[in-house]
Amino acid sequence: MNSYEVLFVIANALDDERKEAAVEAVKSLIDDGGEVLRVDVIGTRRLAYPIDKKTEGYYVLVEFNAPPELPKELDRRLRISDDVVRHIIINKDDK
Repeated sequence: MNSYEVLFVIANALDDERKEAAVEAVKSLIDDGGEVLRVDVIGTRRLAYPIDKKTEGYYVLVEFNAPPELPKELDRRLRISDDVVRHIIINKDDK
């Protein structure tokens, strides 16, 4: 299993229940094939540049261990999610 980090930005206009549901969906997807190590909800921050006329986002950082196939599926699901504005997945094992 490799060590990864995913940072994703949820649309700030959503209500708190929907934000939490998006975080839980990511955690449950990771738990299906890997192990969640840490979830850091950074909260609302100003975006560096407007994305789809949005200037603020709700940031969440998740550290996890998973086999190499899981980040590909996570990336696919985050791309098609309407709630997620941006995301990045980083392999922490690469140096």
